[in-house]
Amino acid sequence: MPKKIKYLILGAGPCGLGAGYRLKDLGIDDFLILEKSNRVGGLATSYVDEMGFTWDIGGHVQFSHYDYFDLAMEKALGKSGWLHHEREAWVWLKNTFVPYPFQNNIHRLPNEDTQSCLKGMEEIKESDVKINNFKDWLLKSFGQGLCDVFMYPYNFKVWAHKPEELNYSWVGERVAQIDLDRIKKNIELNRDDVSWGPNNTFQFPLKGGTGAIWNAIGKEIGLDKILLNSAVEKIDWRNKTVFSNGQEFEYEHLISSLPLTSITKLINAPTLIELADELKYSSTHVVGIGLKGELPKNLQGKCWMYFPEDDSPFYRVTVFSNYSPHNVPDPGCQFSLMAEISESSQKPVNQETIIEDTIQGLKNSKLISDEEIISKWSFKAALGYPTPSLGRDEILNNLIPDLEAKGIYSRGRFGAWKYEISNQDHTFMQGVEWVNKTIQGQDEETFKLS
Repeated sequence: MPKKIKYLILGAGPCGLGAGYRLKDLGIDDFLILEKSNRVGGLATSYVDEMGFTWDIGGHVQFSHYDYFDLAMEKALGKSGWLHHEREAWVWLKNTFVPYPFQNNIHRLPNEDTQSCLKGMEEIKESDVKINNFKDWLLKSFGQGLCDVFMYPYNFKVWAHKPEELNYSWVGERVAQIDLDRIKKNIELNRDDVSWGPNNTFQFPLKGGTGAIWNAIGKEIGLDKILLNSAVEKIDWRNKTVFSNGQEFEYEHLISSLPLTSITKLINAPTLIELADELKYSSTHVVGIGLKGELPKNLQGKCWMYFPEDDSPFYRVTVFSNYSPHNVPDPGCQFSLMAEISESSQKPVNQETIIEDTIQGLKNSKLISDEEIISKWSFKAALGYPTPSLGRDEILNNLIPDLEAKGIYSRGRFGAWKYEISNQDHTFMQGVEWVNKTIQGQDEETFKLS
């Protein structure tokens, strides 16, 4: 006999947990979350390696746009369960560290590059570039010199897709714009300028990595409301039935954070499958290196660093032991670096050599020298980032309404397939707002079609 569930939630990442949390908050008990893995958190999970080092699946930080999310986070870990940091981000380029945002600190570059970047920015006003894609947007926003030295190589390295294949609707608050007078003053005074950004302060769990947050949220919801190791095998949307692990679940309302490329196959909708398969993404490799000794002086205070050059495979390295001393088993006597490498058909990665390639890249970038490596860890997220490709919005504008007409609400990082609303706070609130819409008739604020 099928089990009847009023609110069925597919996926126990931040989105699915957000939906469950809100239902619990409203005093509603008739819901269930199905999760294919053996733990909650999705891409916001943490791991402890065999040497006792804690790792995240990438450089997650917490900064929020929502009061409701902030209260949930405080309830999850308590005020004492968080560490608070001022962001210190850097770019390693031309054998030197340049503070982020890069464009505000080009005085750190060799003079020839500084002048080339400045010349390109001064020519922007006279530029007649028509903006058709992200590459055009970069050129129009930053000028040729800055694009050549940083913007073009870095953005290919992080997205694993050519900038001319991306749209620019996602940019929003994520990229600092040019303030030419400010930049000239920084050059004149040889002054660092590091205050910009929506995440110039952030918080991080004291213990357990990012995964500790979602483990706590799962317990707050009630672990009896989450079925782990329960991959969805089929969805009969006409009869509102989900099949998983030999069980059948009849639902009244359904939210899914499964990738759009998966949900379309689960409902066996050929037209939608074809649409979803046009969406682009990149895979993410995370390599963690645990080291013996005190943190080198050049890494003290740094949160993360960007790497546009081709003498390292990674686009970003996080000084993960700076996020919390408990991310290493022996605080003060060890430190940890966590590197992220993107992959796509345009940017292949040799998985057999990725750890050693990363170590060599860390040496090339002068992040490590002769320190003793005591831990090597790696993880591949086959779906790492949803790519804001040209044509993405048109695909979503056809795909999402069709799913909703079938009673399936697709939200979350790869359920909505929108990079610009794929942070932890965004995805959690997509689940919360779906509940508010379903039960209270409120409009969703976070997820909107273009």
